[in-house]
Amino acid sequence: MSRCVKTFMTLSGNMKRVTLLLLLNVFCLLSGASAGYGAGQPATEITSKMKSTNIARIGADTLVLITGTTYRYTVDTPEDKGLSSTQLRVENLSSQIESKDGSIQIYKVISANGAIKTSGNFESGDRLLVSSPEEKKTKTYHISVQSMALSGELSLAEDEITMKSDRNVTIFFTAGQRSPDATVRIFLPPGINCNLENTTVNVIGRGDVKLADLHTQSIGRVGTNYSYSKVGEVQILKSEDGGSILLFKHLDLRPANGPDLKIVIDKANLPKAGSYVFKANYTTSKPEVLTSPGVGPETAILRATQTISNLEKVVNRSLQYRDLPETYTTLTLNWNGQNNSSVELMQSLDNGKTWNASIVKPGNFAATLTNLQPDRFYSFRLKVKGGENKGLSNVVRYYSGMLDIKSFGVKGDGKSDDTGKINEAIAYLNEIGGGTLLFSDGVYSVRTVHLKSNVYLYLNKGASILALKGADAPETTWFSDKKYRSGLSPTDSGPYADPENYLTKQDVGHHYFRNTMFFGERLDNVKIIGNGYISGNGNLVTGDRVMNNPPENRADKMFTLKLCTNLEIGGLAREEDLWYDPGKDEPYYIGRDGSKIEDLDNMLKIDRAGHFVLLATGTDNINVHDTYFAKYHTSNARDIYDFMACNNVKVTNIYSKVSSDDIVKPGSDCSLGFTRPASGYMVRNIIGDTNCNLFQIGSETADDITDVHVDNIYVLGANKAGFSISTNDGAHIKDIHLNCGHTGKVHSRSKMFRTTAPFFISISNRARILGANVSRHKFDENGVKHDELLVNNVNIGKVENIILNGVDIAEVYGGSSYSDAKTRWKPYDGKQRKATPIIAGYSLPDPSVVEGGLNFKLPNGNHTGYIKNIVLNDINVLVKGGNPVSDTSQVPPELGVGQYNISNLKVQPSYGLWARHVQDLNISKCTFSHEQADGRYALFFDDVIGARITDVKMLRPANNDAVLGLKNAGDIVVRNTVFFDGKWGNAPSDLSVSKNTVHKGINTFPLRTK
Repeated sequence: MSRCVKTFMTLSGNMKRVTLLLLLNVFCLLSGASAGYGAGQPATEITSKMKSTNIARIGADTLVLITGTTYRYTVDTPEDKGLSSTQLRVENLSSQIESKDGSIQIYKVISANGAIKTSGNFESGDRLLVSSPEEKKTKTYHISVQSMALSGELSLAEDEITMKSDRNVTIFFTAGQRSPDATVRIFLPPGINCNLENTTVNVIGRGDVKLADLHTQSIGRVGTNYSYSKVGEVQILKSEDGGSILLFKHLDLRPANGPDLKIVIDKANLPKAGSYVFKANYTTSKPEVLTSPGVGPETAILRATQTISNLEKVVNRSLQYRDLPETYTTLTLNWNGQNNSSVELMQSLDNGKTWNASIVKPGNFAATLTNLQPDRFYSFRLKVKGGENKGLSNVVRYYSGMLDIKSFGVKGDGKSDDTGKINEAIAYLNEIGGGTLLFSDGVYSVRTVHLKSNVYLYLNKGASILALKGADAPETTWFSDKKYRSGLSPTDSGPYADPENYLTKQDVGHHYFRNTMFFGERLDNVKIIGNGYISGNGNLVTGDRVMNNPPENRADKMFTLKLCTNLEIGGLAREEDLWYDPGKDEPYYIGRDGSKIEDLDNMLKIDRAGHFVLLATGTDNINVHDTYFAKYHTSNARDIYDFMACNNVKVTNIYSKVSSDDIVKPGSDCSLGFTRPASGYMVRNIIGDTNCNLFQIGSETADDITDVHVDNIYVLGANKAGFSISTNDGAHIKDIHLNCGHTGKVHSRSKMFRTTAPFFISISNRARILGANVSRHKFDENGVKHDELLVNNVNIGKVENIILNGVDIAEVYGGSSYSDAKTRWKPYDGKQRKATPIIAGYSLPDPSVVEGGLNFKLPNGNHTGYIKNIVLNDINVLVKGGNPVSDTSQVPPELGVGQYNISNLKVQPSYGLWARHVQDLNISKCTFSHEQADGRYALFFDDVIGARITDVKMLRPANNDAVLGLKNAGDIVVRNTVFFDGKWGNAPSDLSVSKNTVHKGINTFPLRTK
């Protein structure tokens, strides 16, 4: 700026400063100069900047600019105002062009009629005058505005490769604007051998598949009203220069998840040294057909070198950080190319000024160095004395320790905004191949920290990272989400108004990712570890109306990781199991000798994290552990861990003093623009109090969730359920095990206290997925009138293979301390909500009770969703009781759209277990009792086919003849089971039932002997 002002002062020394500044803002668009002012002859030639999207071509005296339209919605854009022009405005020209030689330039735009233009759109016939300082030299460019798609971005994972060596070539392409049914062309140079079998593609983060398999790749779970049946199609064509063209068709590029295409060519072996030029362009289909120019940022160059150019560090991707003596003083390097006695590894400790031979002998294309000096910057390179790769390789830099963040100018004084310097430090470490940033003692204030691959953040015990207002804005999207951002209405058609709008299929917090304290997208190997403190500091929002806030107050997440791999967040890991001391209301570690280890200094402390502590979406290989939530502040905390469409997840040693929503939640939603199944969860030693569920699968269940193992949970309070499994959107939920020892030894029985319902296993047919349709129906359900939406083209989900084992349940009422800051837990006073343990499938209403009949049939023809193969073993249930015998006639309504919570089921006709629409239920070695006399059945089965009750004890009240009620149930067998009359411990009576056929109406067992 000072140079531009100085230039204008030279040009017009007698002008007032105000006029000078006005001229600066109006006329002067200054290109940042790498060359100093006055160094050499000033030039007036221009070039496009590296990521310019609006420059189609720059000729000797012409400048061709791009114009067109697209849909762009911010969170504030009205629903009917998303159609936007992509045309470059005059005042933004300097963001697109710069001096060709780095000299200072002054830009002036002249219209066709000779008037100076300082703002507004460019038009064909305009002229750009480029002047050097003091107008010693001037050049005119004639402007042409042409309809094209905005330039995309083509890049390579590596810019250099060693010739004649097998090396994968990885290409990334991102379109400049979003579009459905898009076509992308990748132009490969001669020498790159690409075919359908040796090349993979990943389209918008859906996963890597061979080109040959692209047309069969799953599009995810969708309803019948979705326009895509495949991810895309690909052909390989020959180009005139002898290269190849990868032609991708029918791609849905409306979602934006980082690179639109990631293409990996396996073992590309380049025959000779030189430059290999890659190009790309794409064509949109809506709102108009446009093709990008295929120049500038849509080109990339790969250099094949005669010398070794891919010496690199071997990164440790272990999911468990260990701070051992050798963690930073041992390093392995590898490379492609020569591997013989003529290769020598060189090292430098002075940034390459002097080099010495390493004492390590390279072998097998790798070298491992040990006993490096700690906390030193090393440089490494290979010296090849002979052969085809003779010469020096590329240089690898490595720091043998943790690099203190303060060495980058970060203050950590609690007053400064440290965001920029922290992000610079992270980017630097990523650039040199990774490393660990140490947050030494201090208070670091941040808006949004941009995480990078292979960069670890380590917090000392005395370090605190606090959120500031002004985090990154929510991303701009192709669709508007204003039709639905949150809610539970059974008549809200917003989520279904546009079957292809993925933004309206889940609550607003799930589908905006960038409005967060820490952000990462398409990253690998990220860690945030240590025993310091991280807090949202009251600046992260918990509510669903977050987008109604001013722009600077729209951050609602602490950690947001999208389509990443290998993530660790936690304290300093301990092998001991975390458990809970009710006398001290604190967690402790169980020593090997059974002693209580009360020192929790190893734990990471997190408070006030907003809507989500961690929102991980499409992220695989996760380890979160040894973390204490709400130690210092119990407000501004909603969900703790939300794993949406994540695989291979480990959660261990977690204590949450109180939160307002789920503590551990595996789910799967549509926020990526497609669904993704989830599998492989190992959850262990989770202790907490919540206004919702301690553990929940759901409510977002757009794709399958399988293979989930949970051991040792301690529910201190849950105003919904302690352990909840729900499929609402058509997913198949199976193989879910509690306290079966699959994560390791079960050290304690799981505990559930102060829960509205201890466990809640359910099916509804909300069907918030792409392509879902609903229709509104009026019907009568057991005398209750309904007028609500029913999903008519998505199959009802499935729940099967559930085992709950070794659980003690008591104080069954919604008793979380969430809503009472003064009282840890308010005793039951008869006013808090309470419910029975519930297993509830789902059935559509019978056509006979629907006005006009049920005018649709689901795709598979099944209008009842049964929960199958459920095992309850060694579970002790002690409920509050107190319900009258008249409640045995209660018929809970079916769940449905907007109605899939415990509260929607009203009062159950039994106190110990209520099951409906269940097949193959096994109950063994369980007890069911109540504190106060309760007139309901102990167990009630409605439309249960196949039940085995063995070695069970129950309490029968004095005013009810039966402990077991059956309705439309069959194949029920009860053996070795007893009940006590009136009081637990009275003389037991045997209960034996063998009911093979299904009978309409209610059967009760036993009848009281008169």
